[in-house]
Order: sequence, then structure tokens, then C-alpha cells
Amino acid sequence: MTHQLFLAIGQYGLIVVFINVLVDQIGLPVPAVPTLVVAGAIAANGHLPLVSLLAWSVIACLAADCGWYFIGQIYGIRVLKLLCRISLEPDSCVSQTQWRFERWGINSLVIAKFIPGLAIIAPPLAGAMRIGWPRFVALSTASALLWVGSALVAGMLFRSQIEAFLIRLDNVGGSAALLIGAALALYVAYKWWERLRFYRSLRMARIDVDELYDLIEAGAEPIIVDVRSSTARALQPLGIPGSLHVPLENVAKHLEDLPRDRDIILYCACPSEASAARVARVLISHGFKKVRPLHGGLDAWVAAGYAVVGVTAPQPPEGSAIT
Repeated sequence: MTHQLFLAIGQYGLIVVFINVLVDQIGLPVPAVPTLVVAGAIAANGHLPLVSLLAWSVIACLAADCGWYFIGQIYGIRVLKLLCRISLEPDSCVSQTQWRFERWGINSLVIAKFIPGLAIIAPPLAGAMRIGWPRFVALSTASALLWVGSALVAGMLFRSQIEAFLIRLDNVGGSAALLIGAALALYVAYKWWERLRFYRSLRMARIDVDELYDLIEAGAEPIIVDVRSSTARALQPLGIPGSLHVPLENVAKHLEDLPRDRDIILYCACPSEASAARVARVLISHGFKKVRPLHGGLDAWVAAGYAVVGVTAPQPPEGSAIT
């Protein structure tokens, strides 16, 4: 590796890593793992201080996590819906995050950074759920140490291969920046294509809130199913009168309980009715014919001024320390 490259890395390496990790944890599509791996290899060769590298990377993670925690605490489920609407990982967005919280408890924060979609959603969800601040910071710190540490260790283990790669980049010169920029653009384009493909797979006929209201008033007695997670119901404790609660992950257990000769209307509180449409797909695949998601979900029903009822908030998952 050339002397100039070593000099640049030694002078700007910590700043570059800190900014990259911070931007990545804020949620922008600028992956930090490759930078951390390269930084680990450089630190193994003595051109970056390993302890400072680890410390500043963890601080960047905590800065982003704490910022999202406070935003979630202030804005609650609204910020979660916004994040899911713009996420490049819609299939692992709010509903999946809430399900993991319910299954594993707040300790799921420790592994959040390793799961696509969960890293950005978990901190504001913890804030919205009023997770205790000291425990959140402790778990977030543990998560950052584990995530950053694993990337740095990987770089140290493969430092000879990474050094050879950096030599080639240095020889390429200015073209290296173009190659890296092109790779990042391809990554974002691929994720966006996956997002579009996911939503296309959920396209089907919807029923709007006025149609559902007219159906109820006409005495058709449709089966209305709330497919939100228990956590989502706790964050927005309202529901359509008479609706059944069948969370997305429990649909298979309730197939025999749903009649096949009546309209089944599914609603959630997520962008594009993603969870409701996924449940509809499951029901249709099992032979149900009269299944439709509610267009706009619970938010559209509330906005139209139709009656709602309070729903019982679930007990917090074990270990969640909700206060």
C-alpha cells in the first residue's frame, strides 16, 4: 500500500468511519460494514488506533439510536409508520419488528443491528413503548459493541486480502471513487427494486371505508379482522367495533375459525395495507374467496369519523421494562 494512502487513512480514517457509521445508523442507504471491515484491517497494521476506532464507532451508533429513541418517544407510532413508508426493507419493517419485540422482549435490541430493517425501527419503537432509558442505553451500547466489534475483527482476520484490495484501489486512482459510487448506486437501485416487487406482490382488490360501513349498515355482517401486532394495538389502542384480533404471525392457527361464506375484511395500520394484504394472500391460498384488505386501514376509518372502540393493551413482553 502506498505511503500516501496510509497517510490519508491515518489522518482522516476515524472521521470517515464515524460519519459513515452515523449516516448508516440514521437510516440512509450508505452501508457502514464495508468501511468498518477495511478500518479493522488498517488498524491491524497499526495505521489506525483500534480502541479509538471502536469507541468512536460505538458513539456514532449511540448518537443515532438515542436520537431515534427520543423521536419515537415524542411522536410514537406516527414515526414508525413514516419509517416503514420510506424503508428500503418494507417486508421486515414495523410489523416484523413489533413481532420480534413481542417474542424476544426488549433484549432483541442487542441483535437489532444484524437484521435488515430492524436496526432503524427498533430504537424509535423502544421510545414509543416507553422502554426505560437506562436499559435502552445499556442494550444499545451492547448492540453497537457487538456489531462494530464483529466487523472490525473480520477486517483484522482478512487484513492481507483487504490490503491487496486497497493497493489495487490506490493504483486505480480517481476511478476508485467512481467505482465505489457506482456500487452504492447499484445497491440502492436493487433495494428499491425489491421494495417495488414486494408491494406489487400485494396488489389486490381493496374495500374502502365507506363501502365497509355500508356493508355493515346493510346487515351483511362481514367478518372484520384486525391483523396488527399486540404492540401496534398498544401504541394505537383503537379498533373497529366487532373486529377480531388475529395478528399476522398467528393467521395459520385461526384458519378453521374463519367462515368461508362471508366477507372477510382485514385491516392494519401500515403503509399500503402491507400486513392486511399479506394475510389476505395467506387466506386466498387456503381457498378463501371473499377476502379484501381495508384501503387505508384503521387510519382511514378513524379519519372518516366512523365509530371506534378501545382495545385492551397487552402485557409487555418479558424483559421489556416498559415504564
